[in-house]
Amino acid sequence: MPRAGLSRAEVIRAGAALADEAGYANLAMAPLAERLGVRTPSLYKHVEGIADLQQEIAALAMTELADRVRDALQGRSGRDALDAFARAFCSYIADHPGRYTATLGRPTHGPEEDPLVKAGTRLLESTGAVLRDYDLPPEDTTHALRMLRSAFHGFATLSGADGFQWPEQTATALTWMIDFLDRGLRARS
Repeated sequence: MPRAGLSRAEVIRAGAALADEAGYANLAMAPLAERLGVRTPSLYKHVEGIADLQQEIAALAMTELADRVRDALQGRSGRDALDAFARAFCSYIADHPGRYTATLGRPTHGPEEDPLVKAGTRLLESTGAVLRDYDLPPEDTTHALRMLRSAFHGFATLSGADGFQWPEQTATALTWMIDFLDRGLRARS
Protein backbone atom coordinates (compact mmCIF):
# COMPACT_ATOMS: atom_id res chain seq x y z
CA MET A 1 0.00 0.00 0.00
CA PRO A 2 1.46 3.43 -0.95
CA ARG A 3 2.11 5.88 1.89
CA ALA A 4 -1.01 7.89 2.60
CA GLY A 5 -0.81 11.16 0.73
CA LEU A 6 2.09 10.11 -1.47
CA SER A 7 1.27 10.50 -5.13
CA ARG A 8 3.02 10.09 -8.44
CA ALA A 9 3.21 13.88 -8.77
CA GLU A 10 4.82 14.20 -5.32
CA VAL A 11 7.39 11.53 -6.17
CA ILE A 12 8.23 13.34 -9.42
CA ARG A 13 8.50 16.75 -7.70
CA ALA A 14 10.73 15.27 -5.00
CA GLY A 15 12.87 13.58 -7.66
CA ALA A 16 13.20 16.89 -9.50
CA ALA A 17 14.25 18.65 -6.29
CA LEU A 18 16.78 15.89 -5.60
CA ALA A 19 18.18 16.20 -9.13
CA ASP A 20 18.61 19.96 -8.61
CA GLU A 21 20.30 19.57 -5.23
CA ALA A 22 22.45 16.47 -5.75
CA GLY A 23 22.94 16.69 -9.52
CA TYR A 24 21.08 14.79 -12.19
CA ALA A 25 23.84 12.19 -12.41
CA ASN A 26 23.24 11.38 -8.73
CA LEU A 27 19.49 10.88 -9.05
CA ALA A 28 18.65 7.42 -7.66
CA MET A 29 15.69 5.68 -6.12
CA ALA A 30 17.21 5.00 -2.67
CA PRO A 31 17.96 8.65 -1.78
CA LEU A 32 14.59 9.65 -3.20
CA ALA A 33 12.84 7.11 -0.97
CA GLU A 34 14.79 8.41 2.02
CA ARG A 35 13.76 11.99 1.19
CA LEU A 36 10.12 10.93 1.03
CA GLY A 37 10.29 8.82 4.18
CA VAL A 38 9.41 5.54 2.49
CA ARG A 39 11.23 2.34 1.64
CA THR A 40 12.63 2.17 -1.89
CA PRO A 41 10.21 -0.55 -3.10
CA SER A 42 7.31 1.78 -2.22
CA LEU A 43 8.38 4.17 -4.98
CA TYR A 44 7.62 1.55 -7.60
CA LYS A 45 3.92 1.95 -6.81
CA HIS A 46 4.21 5.47 -8.22
CA VAL A 47 6.90 5.23 -10.91
CA GLU A 48 8.02 2.27 -12.97
CA GLY A 49 11.69 2.85 -12.21
CA ILE A 50 14.48 5.35 -12.69
CA ALA A 51 13.88 5.71 -16.45
CA ASP A 52 10.21 6.57 -15.87
CA LEU A 53 11.19 9.04 -13.14
CA GLN A 54 13.79 10.68 -15.41
CA GLN A 55 11.27 10.99 -18.24
CA GLU A 56 8.71 12.58 -15.93
CA ILE A 57 11.29 15.00 -14.51
CA ALA A 58 12.20 15.98 -18.07
CA ALA A 59 8.53 16.66 -18.88
CA LEU A 60 8.12 18.67 -15.67
CA ALA A 61 11.25 20.70 -16.42
CA MET A 62 10.30 21.39 -20.02
CA THR A 63 6.83 22.47 -18.90
CA GLU A 64 8.28 24.80 -16.26
CA LEU A 65 10.82 26.22 -18.71
CA ALA A 66 8.17 26.75 -21.41
CA ASP A 67 5.94 28.52 -18.87
CA ARG A 68 8.76 30.74 -17.63
CA VAL A 69 9.78 31.75 -21.15
CA ARG A 70 6.16 32.33 -22.25
CA ASP A 71 5.48 34.52 -19.21
CA ALA A 72 8.69 36.52 -19.74
CA LEU A 73 7.81 37.24 -23.37
CA GLN A 74 4.36 38.70 -22.71
CA GLY A 75 4.06 42.10 -24.41
CA ARG A 76 7.64 42.11 -25.66
CA SER A 77 9.11 42.19 -29.14
CA GLY A 78 12.43 42.58 -30.92
CA ARG A 79 15.53 42.97 -28.79
CA ASP A 80 13.38 43.28 -25.66
CA ALA A 81 11.87 39.85 -26.35
CA LEU A 82 15.30 38.38 -27.04
CA ASP A 83 16.54 39.77 -23.72
CA ALA A 84 13.51 38.42 -21.85
CA PHE A 85 13.93 35.01 -23.49
CA ALA A 86 17.64 34.86 -22.64
CA ARG A 87 17.16 35.85 -19.02
CA ALA A 88 14.20 33.51 -18.48
CA PHE A 89 16.04 30.60 -20.12
CA CYS A 90 19.28 31.20 -18.23
CA SER A 91 17.57 31.80 -14.89
CA TYR A 92 15.64 28.54 -15.20
CA ILE A 93 18.86 26.62 -15.76
CA ALA A 94 20.48 28.39 -12.79
CA ASP A 95 17.47 27.68 -10.56
CA HIS A 96 16.98 24.07 -11.69
CA PRO A 97 20.20 22.60 -13.10
CA GLY A 98 19.27 18.97 -12.45
CA ARG A 99 15.82 19.27 -13.97
CA TYR A 100 17.18 21.06 -17.00
CA THR A 101 19.81 18.35 -17.50
CA ALA A 102 16.98 15.81 -17.54
CA THR A 103 15.64 17.44 -20.71
CA LEU A 104 18.83 16.97 -22.71
CA GLY A 105 18.71 14.16 -25.24
CA ARG A 106 15.53 12.67 -23.79
CA PRO A 107 13.60 10.34 -26.05
CA THR A 108 9.91 11.04 -26.47
CA HIS A 109 7.19 8.42 -26.12
CA GLY A 110 5.10 9.42 -29.05
CA PRO A 111 3.21 12.15 -30.76
CA GLU A 112 1.57 15.27 -29.38
CA GLU A 113 0.07 13.62 -26.30
CA ASP A 114 3.54 13.04 -24.81
CA PRO A 115 3.94 15.75 -22.11
CA LEU A 116 7.58 16.25 -23.05
CA VAL A 117 6.66 16.78 -26.71
CA LYS A 118 3.84 19.17 -25.78
CA ALA A 119 6.06 21.28 -23.52
CA GLY A 120 8.92 21.23 -26.02
CA THR A 121 6.56 22.42 -28.73
CA ARG A 122 5.38 25.28 -26.51
CA LEU A 123 8.99 26.31 -25.83
CA LEU A 124 9.76 26.15 -29.54
CA GLU A 125 6.72 28.31 -30.30
CA SER A 126 7.87 30.93 -27.78
CA THR A 127 11.36 30.92 -29.25
CA GLY A 128 9.83 31.28 -32.70
CA ALA A 129 7.86 34.27 -31.45
CA VAL A 130 11.14 35.95 -30.48
CA LEU A 131 12.42 35.39 -34.01
CA ARG A 132 9.29 36.64 -35.82
CA ASP A 133 10.25 40.26 -35.26
CA TYR A 134 13.55 39.67 -37.02
CA ASP A 135 11.84 38.74 -40.29
CA LEU A 136 14.37 36.03 -41.11
CA PRO A 137 14.24 34.14 -44.38
CA PRO A 138 12.35 30.87 -43.78
CA GLU A 139 15.46 28.79 -44.51
CA ASP A 140 17.25 30.52 -41.59
CA THR A 141 14.61 29.89 -38.93
CA THR A 142 15.77 26.44 -37.82
CA HIS A 143 19.38 27.62 -37.68
CA ALA A 144 18.36 30.66 -35.62
CA LEU A 145 16.33 28.53 -33.20
CA ARG A 146 19.31 26.23 -32.66
CA MET A 147 21.67 29.17 -32.30
CA LEU A 148 19.59 30.77 -29.54
CA ARG A 149 19.25 27.55 -27.59
CA SER A 150 22.94 26.76 -28.00
CA ALA A 151 24.06 30.24 -27.00
CA PHE A 152 21.94 30.50 -23.87
CA HIS A 153 22.34 26.85 -22.89
CA GLY A 154 26.09 27.25 -23.13
CA PHE A 155 26.13 30.53 -21.24
CA ALA A 156 23.92 29.25 -18.42
CA THR A 157 25.66 25.90 -17.99
CA LEU A 158 29.12 27.48 -18.01
CA SER A 159 27.98 30.10 -15.54
CA GLY A 160 26.41 27.46 -13.29
CA ALA A 161 29.60 25.42 -13.32
CA ASP A 162 31.73 28.48 -12.46
CA GLY A 163 33.24 28.17 -15.91
CA PHE A 164 33.86 31.89 -16.31
CA GLN A 165 37.07 33.27 -14.89
CA TRP A 166 35.57 36.66 -14.02
CA PRO A 167 32.16 35.92 -12.50
CA GLU A 168 31.57 39.54 -11.51
CA GLN A 169 31.24 40.37 -15.22
CA THR A 170 28.79 37.60 -16.05
CA ALA A 171 25.70 39.85 -16.19
CA THR A 172 27.54 42.29 -18.44
CA ALA A 173 28.67 39.44 -20.67
CA LEU A 174 25.08 38.18 -21.03
CA THR A 175 23.90 41.64 -22.07
CA TRP A 176 26.79 41.89 -24.54
CA MET A 177 25.86 38.50 -26.01
CA ILE A 178 22.19 39.48 -26.34
CA ASP A 179 23.20 42.69 -28.14
CA PHE A 180 25.54 40.74 -30.42
CA LEU A 181 22.85 38.18 -31.30
CA ASP A 182 20.31 40.96 -31.87
CA ARG A 183 22.63 42.68 -34.35
CA GLY A 184 23.37 39.40 -36.09
CA LEU A 185 19.70 38.48 -36.42
CA ARG A 186 18.88 41.95 -37.75
CA ALA A 187 21.67 41.64 -40.30
CA ARG A 188 20.18 38.35 -41.60
CA SER A 189 16.70 39.82 -42.13
